[in-house]
This record gives sequence, C-alpha cells and structure tokens, in this order.
Amino acid sequence: WSDGNLVRKTFHKDAKITGYLNDKLLRQSVEDFASFVENQIPSPKDKNDPIIFEVVTLEVGNTTAVAKVRDNYIGIIFIDILSLIKTESGWTIYNKLFEQEK
Repeated sequence: WSDGNLVRKTFHKDAKITGYLNDKLLRQSVEDFASFVENQIPSPKDKNDPIIFEVVTLEVGNTTAVAKVRDNYIGIIFIDILSLIKTESGWTIYNKLFEQEK
C-alpha cells in the first residue's frame, strides 16, 4: 500500500508500466511508478480502502509467466496484465499493462 520501495523490489529495473488512468494513456518507468505510489497521501491503507486482489488467469512456463489480475488501488478497480521473468534472484515483474474496470 503506497510503498515505493516494494515497487522497486518487485519490478525489474527495466520494466515499463503502461495503461489508461481516467482515459489518459500513462507510460511510466519503475521509478516513475514508485514515485506515484509514494505520493498517494493518505495511503490506501491509511484510508482503510478495501483490499481486492483476484488472480483472473495465470500461465507459467519455465522462465516466463503471464498473469491477469483484478485489484483495487486508489479507489479504482484495475485490470492488470503482468509479464514476469525468472532471474537468478527469482521471479520479477518485467512489464505491467493496466486499465480501469468499467
């Protein structure tokens, strides 16, 4: 919940976070996204926002995976498509595409 360091740890350093927020296309680096997350004040946790996290689909190969998840953040339900890659230090999110649920 609004933890920029967790974003930095979870996403590959070269990852891109891209999608639509309020009908505006956003393209962010990991650092941009981490800063966005850190600037959510009060944080969703502090506002007692409900936690919604649903894995809609998950396909896992030997070194790559794709997940479609439905989650709540900043009062908005998002659909995220996450591509993951397995590195020497474990699984990491390589890219995130997102849109608001309508």
